Amino acid sequence: MTNGIGTLQEKSLHAAVKDWYSTPGDLLEHAVDGYVVDIVRDETTLIEIQTGGFTPLKRKLRELTVDYTLRLVHPIAAMNWIVRVAADGVKEIGRRRSPKRGRAEHIFEELVSIPELINHDSFSLELLLIQEEEVRCYDGKGSWRHPEWRRHDRRLVEVEERRIFDKAEDFLAFVPADLPRPFTNRELAEATRYRLALAGKMTYCLRRMGALQVTGKRGNAQLFAE
Repeated sequence: MTNGIGTLQEKSLHAAVKDWYSTPGDLLEHAVDGYVVDIVRDETTLIEIQTGGFTPLKRKLRELTVDYTLRLVHPIAAMNWIVRVAADGVKEIGRRRSPKRGRAEHIFEELVSIPELINHDSFSLELLLIQEEEVRCYDGKGSWRHPEWRRHDRRLVEVEERRIFDKAEDFLAFVPADLPRPFTNRELAEATRYRLALAGKMTYCLRRMGALQVTGKRGNAQLFAE
């Protein structure tokens, strides 16, 4: 028995990123040690694509990195179009560009569940900044806030940029070099215009990786430095 996403449950964005990333000779949706892996390359290199949160993958990633080189690929929508379709899920009845824009630092929203894994020599993380379409279906099965519209699918439009992180120090690029050390979460947020909650997730991840340390306090706020 295997665990993991199969092609029958696969959404459009996941399938499109997998096709974009794969090369001739790759094995797709291949069973490895009881898990279904998105891409197996050269027998010992595994590539897992995750379009959602990382928490469901924690056990899978930790077990597979023991014997294999594994790369986790995660797309973030730098640009998003909202496409509205009829109840049949096909006929388009509206399209607009969303004001929301994903940025590279949003990777910390998901990384909080597996920050220590980056210290494993056989693990790396690849971030894809993409353009995507979010398809909403008018079938009355949406959320309590918008019951008429249900989020139906996500589609890849274009990959704009790719960034690879294979060690903890790579993530220090998100901390401005000219930010005085030590610094608080609020000072990091003000220097970068990150939300305070995101700055907190960032310093949490960097501490768990060993890239930052708590050096003291300023009032009730912790101070951080390399």
